[in-house]
Amino acid sequence: MKLLTISLLVLSLLAIGVHAQTDADAAKINLGTADKFALLGASGITNVDAHTFVIGDVGSYPTCSVTGLTQNQVSGQLFLKCSHVMKKAQKDLTKAYNQAAGASCDTNLTGKDLGGMRLGPGVYCFSSSAGLTGTLTLDAHGNPNSQWVFQVGSTLTTATNSKVVMVLGPTLPPWSNGLRGCNVYWQVGSSATIGTGSTFVGKILALTSITLNGGTFRGKSLASNGAITMSARETVDGPPCE
Repeated sequence: MKLLTISLLVLSLLAIGVHAQTDADAAKINLGTADKFALLGASGITNVDAHTFVIGDVGSYPTCSVTGLTQNQVSGQLFLKCSHVMKKAQKDLTKAYNQAAGASCDTNLTGKDLGGMRLGPGVYCFSSSAGLTGTLTLDAHGNPNSQWVFQVGSTLTTATNSKVVMVLGPTLPPWSNGLRGCNVYWQVGSSATIGTGSTFVGKILALTSITLNGGTFRGKSLASNGAITMSARETVDGPPCE
């Protein structure tokens, strides 16, 4: 009986969010001009590896400092000086952050590790910190426009070699039909740290700072008040989602 109860619990966690999502269900989150940025900091951006490569614009405002990146490492515009473009992007980021934070929570995952879960579209909330050890699968249930919003009260942390994998359906391979994480939002109440060797998907909207410790990031790192730090070789694939 105990084994049956545990099995049912596991199945219920794996099946979270299996309902079909419609456009009306999805929270309205508009990054505006911030969507052009793969990396948008507030108190500077630092990179330590010459082989880091970023697809998308890079800049920081109001501390307009980018250290350790050259234009050869950025497929997009690299802003090395203060610009009204970054000022506007930060304003748009604030609006998007508030939209994500204000979305109605569908499922409370407080105290649970995201590793091993298979989540359908929806809004998932953590009252405090959120962690990922292992693999998180995001299942679009056949809808390439499906949306996920993760509301994290404080910190987001992924363990070494953790993964976020997107699938269009249960019988289709990861990244089928061009799923890029354009509709995956991580609203983080303080700071996010992505572990070494991780493959992460989605747009991190962090109130404070973001640290990328070397791996593959398919999405955007957008920090409202703090810095973005890349402590090892990072590939950031974050062009505008159109």
